[in-house]
Amino acid sequence: MKRVRINAGKVGLVFRKGNYRNVISAGTHWMWFTNRVFVFNMAKEFLAPIAIELLLKDTELEAMLEIIEVKDGNIALRFENDNFKDVLTAGRYFFWKGLIDHSYVIADLNKIYITEQIDKTTLGAYKVNQYVRMFEVAAYEKAVLIIDDKYEKTLGPGVYRFWKNSTSIKIAKADLRMQQLEIAGQELLTKDKAAIRMSLYAQYKVVDIEKALLSNKDYEKQLYVALQLVLRAYIGGYTLDELLEQKEGIANAVLETVQKDIGKLGVSLLSIGIRDVILTGEMKDIMNQVLVAQKRAQANIITRREETASTRSLLNTAKLMEENEMLFKLKEMEYVEKIADKIGEITVAGNGGMVKQLKEIFSVNK
Repeated sequence: MKRVRINAGKVGLVFRKGNYRNVISAGTHWMWFTNRVFVFNMAKEFLAPIAIELLLKDTELEAMLEIIEVKDGNIALRFENDNFKDVLTAGRYFFWKGLIDHSYVIADLNKIYITEQIDKTTLGAYKVNQYVRMFEVAAYEKAVLIIDDKYEKTLGPGVYRFWKNSTSIKIAKADLRMQQLEIAGQELLTKDKAAIRMSLYAQYKVVDIEKALLSNKDYEKQLYVALQLVLRAYIGGYTLDELLEQKEGIANAVLETVQKDIGKLGVSLLSIGIRDVILTGEMKDIMNQVLVAQKRAQANIITRREETASTRSLLNTAKLMEENEMLFKLKEMEYVEKIADKIGEITVAGNGGMVKQLKEIFSVNK
């Protein structure tokens, strides 16, 4: 006979001539030399050396094993001492009892909703994550959940996980924050056929996510086109001068008109503004010429007013001097004084009487 020692945490299966005889636990055992012992680690999965059905006929061995059966379409999450260890796919698995505390969570992958009690950390583990579909909706978003191309429900902000299977799952998200849409460089014709280039901006919010995402395709593009068409219609009803004077009024009119038509898009317009009104090539030159002509005309009017006022003042002065001889003499002396201030020397050719008179006149400044 021979002695066989089984260490703690080990199990031995005894075979004789290829046939299973019995199971032996930790300790020292004596047996015939013709017996063969297979030793197994109780901390690891038991992989049977022969057909498991033959071994399970031994009730003692069966009582020592924990048998896990995973059906097709299911997985089992295996935990050792409450710590996630592995994912078991369809099949039968055998683990030793007594050394390690094994626990399992069976998950049905034929469903889409994860109803099993599995924490987020485990769902995020690499071995589990490959069986999970994850969608994230940001704090400023909402989303519609579409299962097999049918609307299921509306999702608020958060992280959503579903089992991965043949069922089609999609989400469509919309930003609920205030957004800005710009319609830039629009070539337009005014009522008086003036060609202009205009830029308009609009601020809007999504208020009905089901309408925006399910009832419409590219709601933002549709809003863009609606604004563009209404803008063209309004600009065509104003002359260039009216347009330049009433930009704010036109923006408000466009806002009111478009607001009535976009309810079906699931969005609400908050404000509209006309940013730029740019004249095109020839029209720009013409307007510059008009502006120059207007300024010249204004300058001419001011000049004529000044000339008229000056003439009227001279006329009034002349009438006063005509009526008052003393005033005339004073005015005459005023001009003589102004002339004398600018004369340094006078040479006069003539008779002595003229020279004497001039000397008497200017003797004051000498």
